[in-house]
Amino acid sequence: MKTEKKQTDWNRPEKLKTEKKQTDWNRPEKMKTERKQTDRNRPEKMKTERKQTDWNKPEKMKTESRQMSGNRPEKKKAEKKQGVRKNPDPIKTEKAVKAAKKKSRCPVSALCGGCTMIDVPYDEQILGKQKILDELIGDYVTPDPFIRMKAPEHYRHKVTSVFAPDRKGKPVCGIYREGTHEVVPVKACLIEHIKADRIVQTIYKLLADFRIRVYDEDLDMGLLRYVQIRAARATKEIMVTLVLTDPVLPSRNTFVKKLVKLHPEITTIVVNVNDRNTTMVLGNRETVVYGKGYIEDVLCGKRFRISSRSFYQVNPLMTEKLYNIAIDCAALSGRETILDAYCGIGTIGIIAAPHARRVIGVELNADAVRDAQHNIHMNGLTNVEILQGDATRFMEDLAAGHRDISSPDIDVIFMDPPRSGSTEEFMRAACAVRPKKIVYISCSPWSLQRDLEYLTQNGYEVRKAVPVDMFPFTGGIETVCQMVRTNS
Repeated sequence: MKTEKKQTDWNRPEKLKTEKKQTDWNRPEKMKTERKQTDRNRPEKMKTERKQTDWNKPEKMKTESRQMSGNRPEKKKAEKKQGVRKNPDPIKTEKAVKAAKKKSRCPVSALCGGCTMIDVPYDEQILGKQKILDELIGDYVTPDPFIRMKAPEHYRHKVTSVFAPDRKGKPVCGIYREGTHEVVPVKACLIEHIKADRIVQTIYKLLADFRIRVYDEDLDMGLLRYVQIRAARATKEIMVTLVLTDPVLPSRNTFVKKLVKLHPEITTIVVNVNDRNTTMVLGNRETVVYGKGYIEDVLCGKRFRISSRSFYQVNPLMTEKLYNIAIDCAALSGRETILDAYCGIGTIGIIAAPHARRVIGVELNADAVRDAQHNIHMNGLTNVEILQGDATRFMEDLAAGHRDISSPDIDVIFMDPPRSGSTEEFMRAACAVRPKKIVYISCSPWSLQRDLEYLTQNGYEVRKAVPVDMFPFTGGIETVCQMVRTNS
């Protein structure tokens, strides 16, 4: 039957070439060519790659390698048997670095793997990303030209540096080599906030003076695991988070005074305790040792509090452009009820609030919810409420009529899901709620393609797609899509 061809099958094990319009959320196989999907220099592979997307694990964008939390693969015992070292062989490392210096703008680009396009001219980067997006979602809408960044360097306002011993036991700090537990020493990065990099290097130099041992994951010994820096673009506030295995930092007060004296731009310092064997950077316990324990930033005219564990876009300059486009796509008249799914610290909902009747935000992370509630009060808003919980569960309850809210009619849904995209359950519930518009902010065109396919098969039309270059020199593609309900 014709209607059967339009159904989305999440459980089919293979995707046939003739099934161009069918969606498979759970296909387990991952083609080797997928890893090349973000490479601007391989456009000839695009048509093949489009058919090879792993919907459980959409293509891991290269920008993720700079985002430490949750991206390190679990360490397997087999690695030691295969001779995988924790840190690179010094001889091979030296050769690789020397070779990279001759060819690349970045001396560690051959080892780091974070900026796959560091030596590709910016115009070519944009052309390549545009081609990928056109290929993936061109069946549903013709994407607008990319919103470019005028000065595409040092845009990352969140920096996480790993601290570990090298093979000789000497402390090093930098980034995990992609897909490994090898630490690549990094002194300065072309995409990271300049002051953040300088603070990390100062902390590295202070280790010996204060006899602070870095954490050795093989021996499960040592104190300092990571240093995370967050810098606010508008207020210039800077937060330093020291991730330790123990809450006791030797000569803590003296260390803090020394660090702040060398970097008076630091406004707060937090000690985060992570004593678990985990790939996550941050633990659940924190102590504020200097300042107020958070920073504040201004985005689209609204003020936001940002704590160490809250999500906040790493490129605030382009985030303003991204969110303004999202608000424009909603075409608000002031009478709408908005649902802000995956709302984080409430940024999109709070920015949209002056243009709507009511905003309901849903967020799972408790720290982000606390920040969001504070942000509502700080901005003097009375038409925004934040609920803690899973966005998918909330949508299912709302669709089933179980959710007790005074105004159950949702006019607009803002959704900003993780890289894997939305879930089958959320998409089904969203279509059951039947909002007039869905504004989808995507950070992966591969999962976006899948989700647009489902939405267009279930009563929605893609009216607009605007890509924003949030992550220059990487394969990251951020896109805002406007979806409008076509049936009454």
